[in-house]
Order: sequence, then structure tokens, then C-alpha cells
Amino acid sequence: MKLPCITLLATLLLTAPAVAQLQIAPPATTPSAPAEKHKAKPPAPAMKKEAAPAPKPSASPSPKPAATVIPAPPPDDPNVDLVYGAYQRGQYKTAFELATARAQAGDPKAMTMLGELYSNAMGIRRDYAKAAEWYKRAADAGDREAMFALAMLRISGRGGTVDKNEAVRLMASAAKLGEPKAAYNLALLYLDGQTLPQDVRRSAELLRQAADAGLPEAQYALATFYKEGTGVPKDPERAVRLLQAASLADNVDAEVEYAIAMFNGTGTPKNQPAAVALLRKASRQGSAIAQNRLAWVLINGAGTPVDKVEGFKWHLVAKTAGKGDPELDKQLSDLPAEERAKAEAAAKKWLGTK
Repeated sequence: MKLPCITLLATLLLTAPAVAQLQIAPPATTPSAPAEKHKAKPPAPAMKKEAAPAPKPSASPSPKPAATVIPAPPPDDPNVDLVYGAYQRGQYKTAFELATARAQAGDPKAMTMLGELYSNAMGIRRDYAKAAEWYKRAADAGDREAMFALAMLRISGRGGTVDKNEAVRLMASAAKLGEPKAAYNLALLYLDGQTLPQDVRRSAELLRQAADAGLPEAQYALATFYKEGTGVPKDPERAVRLLQAASLADNVDAEVEYAIAMFNGTGTPKNQPAAVALLRKASRQGSAIAQNRLAWVLINGAGTPVDKVEGFKWHLVAKTAGKGDPELDKQLSDLPAEERAKAEAAAKKWLGTK
């Protein structure tokens, strides 16, 4: 039995220190047609295909504050190390006080730290205008993290007016200096074709830069490019290598696609036990797609011993997240009452509704 091969075109996003996000899905076949997220190909007879609509592309999504770890400063400056150490320990007020002194002395990294603290309300009231001010000072001094953070503020309009042209300029500068998140998000803008002219080849180049720097989101996105031949020649083997790298970094979407590739032997030797183990991991991480696929393999004993109670548990869990399956519902209704009750109890326990 083959698992259906799902084109998981990620909700490609990355939160910057300034907490803005980009959400864009790459086209499935042609540059002009945005693809659906989780667009499923026809399954084998025993499997039911699934598809979930992709979120609409947006360069100005709703805010979602998130802390971004700033790279550790050079070890030869103990004063800056104290700032970073306080930040890492969650002692934000101390970090703010130490960073203020260093920033006033002209330290760009300390300026970026202040922007981080202001933008995420860490140890001080959130103030996007002050965050933008400190980010700008650090960016003018050549700090690539500050350039990217300021770009994300300009995209969202926090701390000032929306200025996409400046955001693009800042992202491009940060990407040239090796900031992988800037390269990744700039790739999304080239892919979206709204802020910048659509250029899938340029998008692929920037994704490759970010992927080579170890960014899991970029590795996963570039894998979909190689899988579909978007901006690059089709290369299933290379796609799988990228999926493997991203899955090792706990990118859940990559885990699901890598598991399916291993299960089917697509671009990699078939290894169904390893695939099932990875589906279990992704299921525990909350992926409804993985939960649905795990339900199928457990109920049918594909690559793993049959365990209908566990399988139907995952079916019921996936169903609560919108990944219902009429065929599995029918099989559940045919299950002996005792086993069905056990599956339902296990699902309720997992969902915390028991």
C-alpha cells in the first residue's frame, strides 16, 4: 500500500525580532498560480485523499509577538556577554539596563537588543516606535539582524507607516550580509509577486542561500521547489535530502513529507518502519495530516503491526482538527463496541477532554 504523496506547500513564515510575519505558499505548477497548502495527489485504493486550502498569501499578516534569539556577542567583550547572558536567562530588566549603557556607548548589538526588548515587551512596556529607532541605529551601523528586524516593522507598519520599499531594501542588505531569515523572507516576496515582481528563479536562489545556512523553513520550502520543479529542475532526491535536513530540525511539515517519501520510496530507499516512527513523532507534535496517515497505517498494518484502537484514536484526533475521513468513520462504526470505546477514550485522553 502506498501513502498518498502530499504536496505540503508550507505556510512559509518566520517571525523576526520585530514580530511581523510573512505567509506565502509557492505555486504548485506554474509561477502565476498560487498553490493550495497540503494539496493531495490521488491515493492508493486503500487510502483516502485529503486536501486543505492554503492561507491566502499576505505580506502584512496579523501580528504575533515572538522572541528571537540574538547570536551571542564576541567572547572578548565581557560587558556585552553580560547583556546577552541576562537576556538568555530571562532577566530582561537587567538586560535592558546593561544594553542601554552599551548602546549609548555605540555598540550596534546592544542597540539591536534594545529593539528586541521594546518590540516584544521584555522587561519594559512594548513600544514599536522606540524599537524601530534602536533597530535603525543598529542597522545604520551595519548590524544585519537589526536590518531584518526593521524591515519586518516596515512591512507591518509598526513603529511608523508601512514602507515596503524600505523593507525590501533592508532585507536585501541583510541577506547580502548573510542573514538567512532575510534571504528567506525576501524569497517569499519574490514568490508572492505583490511587493516585488514575481521571480521564482530568484526566489529559489534566496531559499538556497537560507537553506545552506541551516534555516529549516527554507530547507522545507526549497524541497517543495525541487519536488515540483518550481524555479529549479525537478530533483526528487535533492528534495528528500532537504526534507531530511528540515525534519532533523523538527520542522513538522518536513517530517510528514519525509515520512511519506520514505514510506513510498520516492527519492529515497523505502523504509516503512522509519516512516511510521516519523509519522508518530509528527502526530505527537500536532500535525493533523500525520495523524490521519498514522491512523491509516495502524488500521491497515502497513509497515507496522495492526493496532486498530491506536489507529482509530489518531483518526478521531485528526478529525477534531478538520482531517476527517468518511471511510475511516465507516470502519470505526464497524469496530466491535469494546474496541471502539477504547479508541474513543484514548482520543479524549489525548485531547484532554476525558
